[in-house]
Amino acid sequence: MRISRRHSSTALVLFFFVWAGPAAQTPPPSAGEGQTPDRAPFRFRSGIDLVNVTVTVSDSSGRFVNDLRREDFLVFDDGKLVEVTQFSAERVPVSLGIALDTSGSMAGTKIQEARAALDRFANDLLDRQDEIFVYVFSNYPLLLQGWTTNRRSIAEALGDIRPSGGTALYDTVLRALPLAAQGRHPKKALVVISDGNDTTSHADIHDVTLQIRKSDVLVYAIGIDGNGESVTRRPLPRPPVPFPPPFFPPWGGGHGPFRQWPPGSQQGSGGWSRQLGDHVNVGALRELTDVSGGRTEVIRDPRDLNPATAGIADELSRQYYLGYPSPAQKDGRWHTIRVEVRNSTYRIRARSGYTASQP
Repeated sequence: MRISRRHSSTALVLFFFVWAGPAAQTPPPSAGEGQTPDRAPFRFRSGIDLVNVTVTVSDSSGRFVNDLRREDFLVFDDGKLVEVTQFSAERVPVSLGIALDTSGSMAGTKIQEARAALDRFANDLLDRQDEIFVYVFSNYPLLLQGWTTNRRSIAEALGDIRPSGGTALYDTVLRALPLAAQGRHPKKALVVISDGNDTTSHADIHDVTLQIRKSDVLVYAIGIDGNGESVTRRPLPRPPVPFPPPFFPPWGGGHGPFRQWPPGSQQGSGGWSRQLGDHVNVGALRELTDVSGGRTEVIRDPRDLNPATAGIADELSRQYYLGYPSPAQKDGRWHTIRVEVRNSTYRIRARSGYTASQP
């Protein structure tokens, strides 16, 4: 599946799913795959329901702070203090997407450790009420498993992965976000695991951050930045595209045609080839995650995937939920959110704003 354009040389490690062996010869799935008609997307809207903000609070040592009350928080919308009318400190079910890089550089120890970490993540660390979907990506995004609470089906799907090809990271995030937004639980998250540059996407980082800003999905990324060979880049000629101009579906819809390159194509926006050992672009990963209220963690050894995913699961269970009626008009514009706590020594992580969706 392809979108339009590409950003050159961006090394990312996000929880996205990439390339599966036998599926590598199969065209990408349709835009609506994995979605069910009865799922009404939980939209991050103002002027209709509440503005919903998930907040992570930690002390100076990095430990989660769990004993705060509603009156401990101050929330500012476009710089103006607003009244928090909804508050919860309890663990709530999560609709969670996983996006796993299955490009050629993930072969061997990396993919083995990723399978083991995700298996523990799904079976031991998440709640049984939590629903999960899995994307893999190499040359294009592939929905490996749609929404499910059946952990066995996830393990079986991951067991068939055979890394190969390039890295369509941005295209995968754009494909996964609308599906994540359709999760049945109010809290929604996407975890991306990757070890290198985006090499085959037609979207660029601006396309992705724009869609993240329009959603209420928490985005987490784990980048594997081990030692590798030097990076070699060379321009690649673009093949003719026998498809109509690209079209990205309306936010939350998940339907519509996508430009596609033939399976196995190494082309991408920017036209760079990827060599094994490309390093993670930590700045790009953080640009994707920080605006959502999530975070990026960079690891040096694939064996650290287990504690990294455990840390994300722990964080998802220790967050605060705040809700307030938005003072903004439904103008389609970006409105900033700033969350503070009365104890100024605590560290706050929350989404930086929202788009006041037009009717």
